[in-house]
Amino acid sequence: MLAAFALLYKLLPLYVTVGLGWLAGRYLEASGRHIAGIMMYIVTPSVVFAGVMRAPLSPEVIALPFLTFALCSLLGWLHLQVARRWFPESGANMIPLAVGTGNTGYFGIPVALLLFGEQGLSIYIVCMLGTTLFETSVGFYLAARGRFGIRDCLIKVARLPSLYAFFLAVVLNGAGLSIPEAFVPLFDNLRGAYSVFGMMIIGMSILSFQGLAGDLRFTGLALLGKFFSWPLMALAFCWFDSHVTQLYGQDVYQAILLISITPIAANTVVIATLLETHPRQVAGTALLSTLVALVYIPLMISWLFV
Repeated sequence: MLAAFALLYKLLPLYVTVGLGWLAGRYLEASGRHIAGIMMYIVTPSVVFAGVMRAPLSPEVIALPFLTFALCSLLGWLHLQVARRWFPESGANMIPLAVGTGNTGYFGIPVALLLFGEQGLSIYIVCMLGTTLFETSVGFYLAARGRFGIRDCLIKVARLPSLYAFFLAVVLNGAGLSIPEAFVPLFDNLRGAYSVFGMMIIGMSILSFQGLAGDLRFTGLALLGKFFSWPLMALAFCWFDSHVTQLYGQDVYQAILLISITPIAANTVVIATLLETHPRQVAGTALLSTLVALVYIPLMISWLFV
């Protein structure tokens, strides 16, 4: 339980950042949409590129993002089928992003460092890239389908630079190249901006804390998928691999389990803002999941990792 309390203390600055974002949106009229564009097209690709460039690559390690990507896609698609029966399609199409991915960067990285140390953190970051690939490809496509046709959605996905940043970094890393020393501080600063603005945009999208849950059907399905379905699928994968395929070890299992218990991703709010698809509903649900995570994550960690 001491580790759980230590983790809870480390998470508090993230909640302060959300509050600062709300103050900026409420009293300074800060535009979440402008920041969303910067996050999606500049900051996130930079973080993806730097993360892959620093990872120790091998065929097994390279396969990890695609494994996580497959789990996110399956989970998102299954919950989309349920959502389409419950509420209008434009809202339903945000469910795969809300459920399939998670706040694996802003929440996950500090938690992974606390639990696993530097060595375990590198494995976690590689696994985490699968959620980024999902949210910038399949997740973005399904969200856009709520408002746009197939051709327009494919064009929008093709314009997202994170996919190109990932594959470019794999090629350069595989060739034995690394980030030049002069550019290391730049990528470190962009990673810091990724965390700060990613959490602030949640607060900016909430004009009032009244009616935070919004459409209870959307919020209920999103929280159920994020805090129940994802961990259940992660546990099922770990059991299957440890008893049948035996491809990975405990470090990978821990990384995937941690990814599964993170709250709804701030980038879900970024994408909803860019697509103008129920951004307040998505932001309210993301913030509510972040508040739930304040208690949920320490409890789950004390059960799964301690």
